[in-house]
Amino acid sequence: MTALARLGQLGQSVWLDSISREWLASGELARMVDELSITGLTSNPSIFAGALRSSIYDAEITDCISEGLDDRAIFERLAVADIRGACDVLRPAWKRSGGVDGMVSIELEPDLAHDTDASIRRAHELWQLVNRSNLMIKVPATTAGMDVVRSLIRDGINVNVTLLFGVTEYRKVMEQYLAALEDRHAAGDNLVVHSVASFFVSRVDTAIDGLLDESHAGNHLRGRIAVANALSAWDAYMQVFTSDRFLSLQRNGARPQRPLWASTGTKDPGLSDIIYVQELIAAGSVNTMPLATMRSFQDHGDPRITVTDDALRDARAMLGDLRGLGVSLDNVTQTLRDQGVAAFEQSFDELLASIASRRASLQPHG
Repeated sequence: MTALARLGQLGQSVWLDSISREWLASGELARMVDELSITGLTSNPSIFAGALRSSIYDAEITDCISEGLDDRAIFERLAVADIRGACDVLRPAWKRSGGVDGMVSIELEPDLAHDTDASIRRAHELWQLVNRSNLMIKVPATTAGMDVVRSLIRDGINVNVTLLFGVTEYRKVMEQYLAALEDRHAAGDNLVVHSVASFFVSRVDTAIDGLLDESHAGNHLRGRIAVANALSAWDAYMQVFTSDRFLSLQRNGARPQRPLWASTGTKDPGLSDIIYVQELIAAGSVNTMPLATMRSFQDHGDPRITVTDDALRDARAMLGDLRGLGVSLDNVTQTLRDQGVAAFEQSFDELLASIASRRASLQPHG
């Protein structure tokens, strides 16, 4: 059994953090699903910006031009087709898991991140356009996004809450999930709605290590706070989803909102290339990995439960040491969330500019 398949046996779902029309057209995605034991897929504007550089989209863009579609409408047409195709490839995993896995995520346009009503309307549009039961709508964990999460779950739409960096925001997300399930229960609706909370990992080390470099203190914390922060999130998850409040919902069919470890590719060459997979193996969690990280774990990962009581104790101690240095992890994670939204907005703008350029080059002349 391969290392990634063993993760699945241990109860951790392996999702791929990438999408490509070439993979769909050639059957490569289906082959990777089998080879790498992939049971889900996530996408974001940065991923689509890279994918849409391919000439494989030219014929479809030409058709869109003939229909008079603008750049946003062209992106929607291309992205919906890719996501729908990925949903179909992952559908067998969805069926096998009873709807827990086999999910494919599409992100709301980043310029809606601070507009609750527009985000809710757009999420419903995407849900109808893709028209697949194993779709998840990605909603950023902004202030406006919290109300979006509750509204969509209440309406029976699967949600991937994204750009979570801090435990304080994570607790708010879990509260919205439970409140939405309670809304559904009060209305007499079934409670089988699926959600994950995407907790970003590697960028925390990048930010914290920079602060430690400036202070010349806390060297023992370098490259370790991201995992400690994620373990703190796991601790919060266990508290909420073993509570009487959730258990009473679970007896009526509710599923936990699983934590999903995101941004798990290693950015610091001084760290292990699989550290954010190896150190965060827990039954009931998801890890969405870039393809390179996935192949690295397949090659030299050690699949065993690593989220243990000892690891949680060590994490608490490290976070205590960080506070002792006067570093506010809350401030860092809030800044990372804001930067994440801004970065996705920039990627989306670049994506639209790329479509405009491609459209101009394909536009019939004369």
